[in-house]
Amino acid sequence: MKNVLYVGNHLQNSQSNTGYSSVLGPLLEQSGYDVRYTSEKSNKALRLLEMLWTTFSTRKKTAVVLIDTYSTQNFYYAVLVSQLCRVLKLPYIPILHGGNLPFRLKKTPYLSKALFKNALVNVSPSTYLIENFATLGYQNVVYIPNVITLENYTYSPKPVDVPKLLWVRSFSKIYNPKLAVEVLNELQQRGYKATLAMVGPDADGSLVEVKTLANALNVEVAFTGKLSKTDWIALSKDYNVFINTTNYDNTPISVIEAMALGLPVVSTNVGGMPYLITDGVDGILILPDDKVVMADAICALFENPSHAAALADNARLKVEQFDWRKVRGLWDEVLRVKNRE
Repeated sequence: MKNVLYVGNHLQNSQSNTGYSSVLGPLLEQSGYDVRYTSEKSNKALRLLEMLWTTFSTRKKTAVVLIDTYSTQNFYYAVLVSQLCRVLKLPYIPILHGGNLPFRLKKTPYLSKALFKNALVNVSPSTYLIENFATLGYQNVVYIPNVITLENYTYSPKPVDVPKLLWVRSFSKIYNPKLAVEVLNELQQRGYKATLAMVGPDADGSLVEVKTLANALNVEVAFTGKLSKTDWIALSKDYNVFINTTNYDNTPISVIEAMALGLPVVSTNVGGMPYLITDGVDGILILPDDKVVMADAICALFENPSHAAALADNARLKVEQFDWRKVRGLWDEVLRVKNRE
């Protein structure tokens, strides 16, 4: 049995969305891996200390370290953990999540090289990052898509009557949640009896700003706060369009899940999104931060229900390739590291 240490956001509170470790980790466990996790600490300094201590204290019974890697502050956590792994001679694998990592490679080239060049391998959920890393000389990046367990997502075609918009993300400026409210207002100004639910925790104070904007525009938005995966999937049955408003992105799990559920996706065309969605085939891609263009795209779906249904059908077929039964072998291959026990 291979022993894996998973370093990332394993927070269990109402202010943060659960990290990718809560998706991948249990699937690895079901496949026979012994997985330890760090960290659950809410305080950032304590979280970093626990990450480093756990890496050190479990070094003799760890075969490989997985490190969730983002482009913002958590990038530095990944750097520090990776350098400790080097000292301890522990093989480590960064899992690349941040849609803005190409900018990070250019902004901090020395730290990026220390983290990524010395990795056993870097795992990217999109060819978008593989291509961007390659242009800067990083060849040790492999593609493994973000995984879902398809049986948890019941595909149900959505009625195309009035726009019922669903947005699922943490409230953070990089995800541009204000655009969702502006699009709702734009649709209502055009005479649609559109509705909007926004699901997710407040990451940086943006939730207050979004609520203030909704009040100023006199539109009603259902703010649910953070929901469990089961709860937001249940909520999705009442909606018929999924909107992704972000300014930076890779291939977010929430969009993949929406595609699995049969929700037509309208997303900004940024980062890894065109590598996940083929515009006009299995979703709609539009210019970022443009309420008129996004509203136009949503209106087009409701003016052509057969096209909306085709998008949803094609999207479901695409994300069937992300099911654990098809992805597991890729992880088995990269985790084929000699057990150190």
